[in-house]
Amino acid sequence: MTFSIGIVGAGQFGSQFAHLFSLHPGVSAVYVVDELPERAESVVRRLDLAGVVPDFDALLASDVDAVAVFTQRWTHGPLVERALRAGKHVYSAVPMAVAEEEIARIIQAVRDTGKVYMMGETSYYNPATVYAREQQAAGRFGRVFYSEGDYVHDMDLGFYDAYQYSGGERWKETASYPPMLYPTHAIGGVLGAIPAHAVSVSCVGVKDQRDDGVFDKDVSMFGNDFSNATALFELNDGGVMRTNEMRRVGYPSHIRESRFRFFGTEASFEQLAKVTVWQDKQDVHDISEQMETRPSIPLDDPSLANVAPELRDAFVSGLAPVHDAERLPAEFRGAPNGHEGSHHFLVDDFVTAVNNRTLPPVNAWVAARFTLPGIVAHESARQNGARLPIRDFGDAPADS
Repeated sequence: MTFSIGIVGAGQFGSQFAHLFSLHPGVSAVYVVDELPERAESVVRRLDLAGVVPDFDALLASDVDAVAVFTQRWTHGPLVERALRAGKHVYSAVPMAVAEEEIARIIQAVRDTGKVYMMGETSYYNPATVYAREQQAAGRFGRVFYSEGDYVHDMDLGFYDAYQYSGGERWKETASYPPMLYPTHAIGGVLGAIPAHAVSVSCVGVKDQRDDGVFDKDVSMFGNDFSNATALFELNDGGVMRTNEMRRVGYPSHIRESRFRFFGTEASFEQLAKVTVWQDKQDVHDISEQMETRPSIPLDDPSLANVAPELRDAFVSGLAPVHDAERLPAEFRGAPNGHEGSHHFLVDDFVTAVNNRTLPPVNAWVAARFTLPGIVAHESARQNGARLPIRDFGDAPADS
């Protein structure tokens, strides 16, 4: 079986994923829509895609089978719900949504329509998460009682350029996006490895001091002045998870922007920027080589012309030894990859789910567990660290 798909948002990542969807043998045609028609036309021409659709409404009215949303991060929830209600399968970039109500409506739309929904959380296939998931399944951790997931990405390392590219003249209004409303790389990398979910949180936000108009409450469309935030979560199994979302930090995020730690009763796993170790009660084992990704395309590839040099690693990092490359279609060999080898797996997950009518790994219920804790954490920070409960939407129904 094959299906057609419309890419919504032909920006930096949207165009990369358009390429991968066009290569996948399970996809018959790829269309593109963007608020800037010339951007959509350029991508269609360069990748020899099926065509340009004038706007989102026209895409939903068309006979396209699926929609992939790569728009601004705070816009995903309503667009996803509309696409599902229009009878489309939906792939969404992260985050799932920015409010609990939006998450609830997406889950209800998936229930009502029976359509496939998947959130493209890259950390699910981060080499560290893949490795930890395997060790957890084999019981080698014992009981994991404490875990950490950090998304450590300094604004100076490409984010200024990225926000100006996507936000236009008023980019500072959106560059203040609250760190904890982009939580899924940190949370998903932990909860993608251990079978647990967050039930409460206390979070502290760090107010920005750069004074450059970014993270300025008077400028921010979100009324946000936190540039860094740290959250401590209680998990349903009695364990603890801590996450850091940092946008002002002296750290080489172009080398590793997401990093993880897991402590179990029998063994533990820890990452720094360039070192990863597995530890038991007897020894420390350097497993850094298993985490090392191979570049999929050169950093100066013409397709990256609009991407800041400091961000290009996220667009080129390919497979690591820990990845199961055998499951991927042969057409992906030599194709652009990114976010530590995750892009190929995410596209294949969605295509497989749509064509086989199965649940993808990061389905709506899993996506809610990766997203909502950050939304509640941001509210906790606004309340000076108050401990707040986190709603759980449960597991996907058995008949999904």
